[in-house]
Amino acid sequence: MNVLLIGGGGREHAMAWKISQSSLLDELYICTGNPGTVRHGRNLALDLHDQKKLRAFILEKKIRIVVVGPEGPLVDGLHDRIAADPQLAGKVTVIGPRMEGAKLEGSKDFAKEFMFRHNIPTAAHRSFSKDQLKEAQEHLDRAQPPYVIKADGLANGKGVVITSDRKEAGKVVKDMLEGGRFGAAGERVVIEQFLKGIELSAFLITDGEAFKMLPSAKDYKRIGVGDTGPNTGGMGAVSPVPFADKDFMQKVHDRIAAPTIRGLRKDGIPYSGFLFIGLMNVNGEPYVIEYNVRLGDPETQAILPRLRSDLLDLFEGIASGTLSERHVDVDDRTAVTVVLANEGYPNEVQNGNPITGLELVRDAYVFQSGTAMSGDQLQTAGGRVLSVTAFGKDLEQAILSAQRSAGLIVYEGKYLRTDIGLDLVKQPATRTSPQPQPVK
Repeated sequence: MNVLLIGGGGREHAMAWKISQSSLLDELYICTGNPGTVRHGRNLALDLHDQKKLRAFILEKKIRIVVVGPEGPLVDGLHDRIAADPQLAGKVTVIGPRMEGAKLEGSKDFAKEFMFRHNIPTAAHRSFSKDQLKEAQEHLDRAQPPYVIKADGLANGKGVVITSDRKEAGKVVKDMLEGGRFGAAGERVVIEQFLKGIELSAFLITDGEAFKMLPSAKDYKRIGVGDTGPNTGGMGAVSPVPFADKDFMQKVHDRIAAPTIRGLRKDGIPYSGFLFIGLMNVNGEPYVIEYNVRLGDPETQAILPRLRSDLLDLFEGIASGTLSERHVDVDDRTAVTVVLANEGYPNEVQNGNPITGLELVRDAYVFQSGTAMSGDQLQTAGGRVLSVTAFGKDLEQAILSAQRSAGLIVYEGKYLRTDIGLDLVKQPATRTSPQPQPVK
């Protein structure tokens, strides 16, 4: 079958790499892709908002499955436009939800209300719109620090501020509601109860009826060693998560994953594709921090190398409504992903610096994100440039292997965190998580 993959970051490079291994694949097209994805398919420029051109391309290339990597096109209604097109409806399966389902990520207020409606454990919250600044400030006066303040909409993973300073919290809320911080994403603000614990991410794939759990991961969002400095899109990831043992993941399955899929059905929201569940482990109990309606970056670069199953076969299960019959097989080894960023990230960076040393990496996978070609030379072209994923028989070995391979890659302004995974080394060893059954 022919597949169109949407996106051009490290997540999409990992997805292209995995899809290209399938015996079911005939041709893979990536829009827009990056210099790394050309090894696995054909990069192309395609205006996703030009329905005529999109339709013509899908029909000409006989695309059967459209896989949407980032959240933006889903929140923007790409799935809806394809499903509503009489020439494409019934012929093309989109891996990713329609707009209504994408609101789980596109609106934190919507997601919170969904969770409370379906008794899914999460932190208490209040939401405030632009004309409710006074009420928001009064709520902060009553709330206990630390204060968790979130922009309601999409903010590229950077729309969350946690502070114990009441004055700073008030300024953050005012800057979002009145000052345009995060733009339209911050025109509504969610203030949450602070949950003390350790974060991780669970992932599942669903056809709207059944679902399958994918490997768990823990990512590292802050720019600095020791989780210091501002939030980023992610500086590294570890999979599996040592503290997410069999019992904990069973709780995630029973209390969160299954009720979420049932809740979507009950609310009449069709949903097909991936669901990323950001979790907080609070004394062994899982609470949902957020939903994402796609895979994460850089978590994808850690979990897909561990997935032994044919990813395209799982997509075929969604297309045919037979996902319950598919099997998810996972490598027991540990994978560690280290992101190589550009100096200055997550703020302004200098691009156009030559990248060398990729050919020296032998025992790890290198996924490209912020890269570009200038003639025959690979150059930096973004804040997060590359991610390096290595396996190990245990966490310590995987950490050493990933850092060793990352050290072989050279470019001016290279920055990476040297502590990815080190906080987990003393955690109890993980056990194999259960393979859940279709939701009844």
